[in-house]
Amino acid sequence: LIADDEASLRKLYERELKKEGYEVLLAEDGLDALQKARDERPDLVVLDIRMPRLQGLEAMSRILEEDRQLPVVILTAFPSYKASFMSWSADAYLEKSMDLTELKEVIGGLIERRQLAG
Repeated sequence: LIADDEASLRKLYERELKKEGYEVLLAEDGLDALQKARDERPDLVVLDIRMPRLQGLEAMSRILEEDRQLPVVILTAFPSYKASFMSWSADAYLEKSMDLTELKEVIGGLIERRQLAG
């Protein structure tokens, strides 16, 4: 599940992750992500921080209240949030980049770890 309020970035992430063989769900904000996490039960969630209706960190908190084992990646253009204690619950904190290599590696590692644990 990828949540980002920028439609062009959602489509970029979707295209690139589908190439890697993943099924991709898209959410346009934190509230949409929360609902889709409840309904669709994804294997992993990638959240932007600054989004309308419900910010990414609050969405992460609510999602993890319901499924503490669900891996969450914070993907943001704002590195200053990394120091926020609210971001510490995330399994990874990445800065947005047009090079998606690091994002793909992190997702692959977290999915593999979840499959081995489960």
